[in-house]
Amino acid sequence: MSATWGSKIKYTIFGESHGDSIGIVIDGLTAGFKIDLEEVEFEMKRRAPGTSELVTAREEKDRFEIVSGLFNGRTNGAPLCALIRNNNQTSADYNKTKNIIRSGHADYPAFIKHNGFNDYRGGGHFSGRITAPIVFAGAVAKQILRIKGIAIGSHILQIGTEKDVAFDSVNVKLDDLDSLKHKKLPTIELETAEAMEQLIIKTKGKNDSVGGIIETAVINLPVGLGEPFFDSLESQISHLIFSIPGVKGIEFGFGFGLAEKKGSEIMDEYYIDNDYIKTYYNNNGGMLGGLSTGMPLLFKVVVKPTSSIKQKQRTVDVKTKTNVEIEVSGRHDPCIVLRAVPVIEAMTAMAILDLV
Repeated sequence: MSATWGSKIKYTIFGESHGDSIGIVIDGLTAGFKIDLEEVEFEMKRRAPGTSELVTAREEKDRFEIVSGLFNGRTNGAPLCALIRNNNQTSADYNKTKNIIRSGHADYPAFIKHNGFNDYRGGGHFSGRITAPIVFAGAVAKQILRIKGIAIGSHILQIGTEKDVAFDSVNVKLDDLDSLKHKKLPTIELETAEAMEQLIIKTKGKNDSVGGIIETAVINLPVGLGEPFFDSLESQISHLIFSIPGVKGIEFGFGFGLAEKKGSEIMDEYYIDNDYIKTYYNNNGGMLGGLSTGMPLLFKVVVKPTSSIKQKQRTVDVKTKTNVEIEVSGRHDPCIVLRAVPVIEAMTAMAILDLV
């Protein structure tokens, strides 16, 4: 199992959904950086469960304990390690069905890969719970990037059939990115957020779930960031984004929409603006040849509907090798898109910081 990622900065996650604790070790940070712990706490609360009827009722405060790497508020050169205790597990929900493979989850391939020794409670190491320490790491990475002027923000572009307007691809404002993270449901248009909220509540009432699309923007990147071929900017970001449970697709700029365009329609032609070289359009999402162009970096991520729903599903019992039915109990998100927003931003910050 690979729990470590990074080149110049290495991130190692550990723990399971219903274990004693989860956490992350960050190795390679420059000594002397002052971490704003209140800002880290704010980011953690954005992802935390139990905050409203739109997310899982599991009440985890996601309070972190820094056990190494910080002295007098600044990094000291040692690996930075953060620990997050799991305080609200209901493992009994899973003990009853430990031999029953949940549809749409990693239970079956994990059972085979780890010879039946995988932690089946809440998905174990495959659970979205493990993204909490990722948000911690991303919060630190964001602060370092902000010193360099680089800012990251996201909004929910779509939930089910309800759609928000997209970012202005050539003119993304810092104030707009900062304001989104303070919204209960981060959309550009207020009316869209209200419609999405009603859709989630309605879907939850039917014991079902709904997916969606998150659009992320990164501004003020230096030109030429990336290491093609294999460590291109898209490659690094995509690697981490696809590590997030529930993510099933990513596209940069117009992405798959480019298939129906002609070359003359998608040219990002250049011009001079006060000694800066810019493009009239940003169809390629701020990247060409695997390198940043200096325009806003834009990409969209699709997140599938939560597989854990309180409806009967056909599956198998791996112990008796028989066909059975299961109705998943426990506390689950009717839409994981909301809590995935800060996770996507965190992964993006980690990828960019490693390249910077």
